[in-house]
Amino acid sequence: MDQLEFEELLNLIQSSDESERVEVKRAAEKIGDSALETISAFSNEPGLGGGYLVLGLTKNDSNKAPRYKVTGVSNPDKLQSELVTLCRQNFNKPIRPAIDVLLHPEGPIIVAYIPEAETYEKPIFIKSRGIEKGAYRRIGPTDQLCTRDDLDMLYQLRSQKKFDKTVLEEASWKDFDQQAIAAYRVYRKEVNPKAKELVWNDQELMVALRAAVEIKNVIKPTVSGIILFGTEMALRRLFPISSRIDYITVEGREWVPHPEKRYSHCYEFGEALVLAIPRVIANIMRDIPQAFSMQPNSIFRKDIPLIPDVVIREAVCNAVMHRDYTAGQTIQIIRYANRIEFLNPGYSLKPEDQLGLPGSITRNDQIAEVLHDLQIAEVKGTGIRTMREAMREANLSVPFFESDRTVNKFTLTLLTHHFFDEKDIEWLKNFKEFDLTDEEARTLIVVREMGAITNADYRNINCVETLTASASLRRLRDLGLLKQKGRSNATYYVPTSKLLTVHIKHNLQNSNLPSLDSNLPSSKSNLPSLSSNLPSSADQVVSPLFASIPVDLKSKIENLRKKSDIETVKSLIKDLCSLRPFRIQELSEILKRNPKYIKEVYLKSMIESGILEYTFPHQSSHPQQAYRTKK
Repeated sequence: MDQLEFEELLNLIQSSDESERVEVKRAAEKIGDSALETISAFSNEPGLGGGYLVLGLTKNDSNKAPRYKVTGVSNPDKLQSELVTLCRQNFNKPIRPAIDVLLHPEGPIIVAYIPEAETYEKPIFIKSRGIEKGAYRRIGPTDQLCTRDDLDMLYQLRSQKKFDKTVLEEASWKDFDQQAIAAYRVYRKEVNPKAKELVWNDQELMVALRAAVEIKNVIKPTVSGIILFGTEMALRRLFPISSRIDYITVEGREWVPHPEKRYSHCYEFGEALVLAIPRVIANIMRDIPQAFSMQPNSIFRKDIPLIPDVVIREAVCNAVMHRDYTAGQTIQIIRYANRIEFLNPGYSLKPEDQLGLPGSITRNDQIAEVLHDLQIAEVKGTGIRTMREAMREANLSVPFFESDRTVNKFTLTLLTHHFFDEKDIEWLKNFKEFDLTDEEARTLIVVREMGAITNADYRNINCVETLTASASLRRLRDLGLLKQKGRSNATYYVPTSKLLTVHIKHNLQNSNLPSLDSNLPSSKSNLPSLSSNLPSSADQVVSPLFASIPVDLKSKIENLRKKSDIETVKSLIKDLCSLRPFRIQELSEILKRNPKYIKEVYLKSMIESGILEYTFPHQSSHPQQAYRTKK
């Protein structure tokens, strides 16, 4: 959090006092017991997502504005170390806050973000007080000591069995699809002809696979049983949306490029997973371009798919295995001209920086176990590593992952672009003067196709360490080929106008090459210009951003005050985004407000209320995300 971001946070505190996610403490020299209670409360409150502890503000005794004044802390380094130590040692589970020390004319301020604990770790309590007197919840802007009911609730959530093991009281044996059960037997026999379960009858088999339980001599299906083996009628009745897989093919490189023609084809798969998975994989593979080679000592050609079939298989299986079946959303697999996106309801339970490492955390244990028995999927955390290695061997970019806990979604992107083919080599000749390494050249190709790249993406693509990736990305930035966005862990890089100009010029000279025009700004485009994010001075009203803004709206913007009420600013944003889509950085420049403040205070609620919509609806954190007024 930088100084400007803190000023916006302070303005929010002054206007709305402490809130559910913000707690203010004076803590000039020492962190008091009340801060420990707040840390416990932020850690425990279900669904809160943690909160901010601000140290160095003092509340005014009178009711006059401002509510708080900055008094600062006397020794920020000492206080910061003390806070880290208390979080690590004073609770039953170590807590790791993210801490920023901010300089203010009246004194240093400490802002600590306390993350919400995982369900299985709760309740978090102060060890010296014990669980009965040391566990707190965050109720509104206050920390409340957990009652026995609160503790019971936290323990119940902690021990709650997974959804796929739930018994469906409204289902019966007739809801099982005999064709799906027969298919399981065929697949299992191929894997292990001597498997013991092959000799059991169907009811015994379903109970053994925990697809059903026997209650008073009556067979009752479980959630996993219906998802894996249910009839289409049962799936429509019990899981009308959350069991479906949609495979969509789109013309071009953007979602809904032509409103009158939303997509080329959409295939809906609503049958049991045992039957659906092979069909989904076959449909995707059918649309992937094929190359061919002549095998030694053979007169027959061998067709080779552009993306290895093992990658598609792992991508589909990971989606159905880790899907959140309670979310009421379909899995969407979207085939664009240059990529395939797998949009899965259910964020990754495994941290993104650990994806591909051994060990798996599954959301649906029983579904995963059955798919493992059929050798359709792995349950040892090797699926992502398998995809990465197969893509590298095929000379393709490694998969790109995005896990978004806020919207409960996981996105996997596979580029269908081969590295260093004749077209790439011809394009890269435009940058000969920069003496690019193979890693840097590969990075430019990915940025050209994806529109952005992070340090983690660079490491995955080129198999290098963090420092090497950082140095190379900074070099490409200094050469004027990439532009740095964000800060700290949220840093990413986008192509500059220089890189895009070379690409447009190259495409015009080589009309037979695939074009990126649908992703590039033009005079008739609805997308904002990359160059429009450049900062302008406060009095530079002639910025290119203002060129298309009507005079009356421009006048309202010029008269906007820093303390204008929220609804006034929202109204301006609505009017602006009805002209064309705007990105956060552009709105920040126009409205002279911090980007993070604009997102949290204005845009988030306007999206939720349906006033605005994303230009990239399936990826809320897309690097080129823009907002437009919903019609």
